[in-house]
Formats: sequence, C-alpha cells, structure tokens
Amino acid sequence: MEKIVVVDDEKEIAQLITTFLKNDGFDVHTFYDGQTALDFIQTNEVSLAVLDVMMPGLDGFQLLQAIRQSYFFPVLMLTAKGEDLDKITGLTLGADDYITKPFNPLEVVARVKTQLRRFKRYNFANQESIEEELSKDGLTLIKNSHKVFLYEKEILITPIEFKILQYLFENQGTVVSSETLFEAVWQEKYLDNNNTVMAHIARLREKLGEQPRQPKFIKTIWGVGYLIEK
Repeated sequence: MEKIVVVDDEKEIAQLITTFLKNDGFDVHTFYDGQTALDFIQTNEVSLAVLDVMMPGLDGFQLLQAIRQSYFFPVLMLTAKGEDLDKITGLTLGADDYITKPFNPLEVVARVKTQLRRFKRYNFANQESIEEELSKDGLTLIKNSHKVFLYEKEILITPIEFKILQYLFENQGTVVSSETLFEAVWQEKYLDNNNTVMAHIARLREKLGEQPRQPKFIKTIWGVGYLIEK
C-alpha cells in the first residue's frame, strides 16, 4: 500500500484530501506543519507527498527543498488560485505537479494516481535488462537504472528530469520544441503559456552546473526549443 503524506496547516483542507485518498485505499499520514512532516518522511518509506505552499514555520517550498536533498518520490504542490509564480517556483525546486485551490478532491486523487504510475514506470521498468548508456562530453545517462553521472559523479535528478534529459539525448542533434517535449514526457496535451518545461529545464541546468547564458549541454534555440548537440 502506497504511503502518502499530506501537509497543510488548514486542517479542513488536509482532512478533505486525506478522506478521499483513504477512501481510494491509500495509507495517508496527515500533518499540519512542515517540520513534523519532514521528521516523518526521514524515518518512513513515503511514496508521494502533497504539500501546501503557504504554511507557518517550514513552508511548502522549504519542505520541498529538504525532501529533494535525499528523496525523489513525486511531490504535488497546493497553490492559491492565480499564483503562477508559486507554480513556477515549485516546479523549479523539483515538484512534479501542482493543484490550484479551490479544487475538486477527486482531481487530487486522480493526480496522485497519475504521478505514482509515472514514478513506477520511469524507475522500475526494464531494470533487469542490459544497461544502455547515452553520453556526451562527460555527461552520462544510464537508461535502465535511471542514473545520471557528470564526470563520473552521480547527479541526483527526479524521474521527470530524467525523462526530459533522456528525450533530448535520444533526439540529439535535433531541436525539440517545448510542446513536443511536454507531450512526450507528461503525455498530456500542451497548452499555450505553459512554463512547466522551462522550469524543469532550469532546474536540470542548475544540477548540471550549467551557466544560464552559456549552457554546455542543454542549448536553448530561442523561439524554437531545446537541443543537445551531437
């Protein structure tokens, strides 16, 4: 049974999400502050977390950063309606998806199931098959074990970040548009003004030690898309 962590200082919202997830068979642990939730995560095997952005003390972004230092399970962020900056910030820090308040609890359950399904598919498929590597200039991606190495040092990235890098590697030498990349990785229809890809690319570059204006690995072709050169 997947263990889900729900964190929101608004108890009614936290309990609403908890009730619907429990009704769907999940093992849900509910917290009303970030630090208590982090303590639990550090001593338990968690499958997914739902975090509110605005919380006293350790807020959602700080909790997300603490999680991403050691864990790569999916994280969904709860954001206020119209707070696009919160969405971009969350994605940049390593969130996998966001849900805007007010929300339909059934949508939360659906998003949780989608993220868990993707996480399992990206991380556990074909692990017993022969390792296949993709490399360029000291950057190595091992497809079956979902590991990335930069100059032989492992770089910890999320499943979504891995999928983006893998797609760009597999299309090396070809400019890939944000729309194509989004639909290939997220397997959803791309909508105009979607900053999800841009936020994840920025996070990937940061982890790879890339200079924003002179990236070595992931190039931006302005007005067209992204490119890993041959």
